[in-house]
Amino acid sequence: MKTQNPNDLRLAQLQHHRAARLAKGDPIAMPITSSASYHLPDIQDAPFLYGRNSMPTWAELESQLALLEDAPCLAFPSGMAAISAALMVGLGQGKTLVLPSDGYYVSRVFSACFLAPYGVRIIEAPILKMQDFDYSGVDVVLLESPSNPGLDLCDIAAISAKVHAAGGIVMVDNTTMTPLLQRPLDLGADVVLASDTKAPAGHSDVLFGHVASRNAAFMARVLDWRRLSGAVPGAFEAWLLHRGLETLELRLARMCASAEVIATRLLDSGLVQNLRYPGLKSDASYPLACKQMQGFGFIMGFDLPSADVAEAFLTNCPFIAQATSFGSTHSSGERRARWGDQVSPGFIRLSIGCEPVEPLWDAIFQALRQASAM
Repeated sequence: MKTQNPNDLRLAQLQHHRAARLAKGDPIAMPITSSASYHLPDIQDAPFLYGRNSMPTWAELESQLALLEDAPCLAFPSGMAAISAALMVGLGQGKTLVLPSDGYYVSRVFSACFLAPYGVRIIEAPILKMQDFDYSGVDVVLLESPSNPGLDLCDIAAISAKVHAAGGIVMVDNTTMTPLLQRPLDLGADVVLASDTKAPAGHSDVLFGHVASRNAAFMARVLDWRRLSGAVPGAFEAWLLHRGLETLELRLARMCASAEVIATRLLDSGLVQNLRYPGLKSDASYPLACKQMQGFGFIMGFDLPSADVAEAFLTNCPFIAQATSFGSTHSSGERRARWGDQVSPGFIRLSIGCEPVEPLWDAIFQALRQASAM
């Protein structure tokens, strides 16, 4: 019998997650229920009370996300809403947070602006130093692997074991990988955070995020935070993400396959420097990527000689959207130094989309040649 990919059963269940609950005449497609109020002659055993507490559309979506994560999930109106909720629940006055100095910059800004003033000690460390870090007295560690935008990897299992031995918990921002390409909870992490705005929704038309954990007490507190803070998603946004999830596997397969082709050709072209893509055997992260990831992803980074050359490349390539997000059906690129990331002025983060790979590569190659001739 052929060995089954562990993701396959979850993906099959995802397509039929409502089937067992359908009555004759019920819609197959998940309906949008946007009601903020519910009929409550009494509240005993009422499945829904008020729109800030929960909605039927969220509940259906969260059951889908839970299938993918193999853990309870709570939905939020953006990735940062999910990250901030988890950090607020996991931390407090006198607690210590360690997070990447070279990871997603908004997590650092949020921590500095809103956690530090409330007495949380903030420590930043490069992703590549995380495994050797002394976690004594640390309460929460926030990881990214690959880091955004530098694409450095860290050993989630090894770091989780070390943090747990010191009495802390590990949260992993898994936005770049999705649960189909990397499974932090299975590697020992306590909490997964994600911006579903990216590949899971996949069409650049919705903001969304989620928190997942197998720690019931932690998730109960996250639920309280969502209910009391009012950081709740809308029903239509939840429905859009539900639609996106049903094609996530197909889109990722195309995006990742194309990314491997383009990264290999970029490496051979001599037109870029310091190319980073975990699927290249020459990449420093390749051995660890093979160990802890189920795919190499659709994002790569590289340096061009200057900011002007980088901007010319992005301007001249007709099949790259100049956007600060990634993971959509269309390829997108950005010169990340404009946000203050610790990268060279000519660093490009490139997210490969679902375009046919040959015309996409031809457009990238010609735009690089034009920009390099400046």
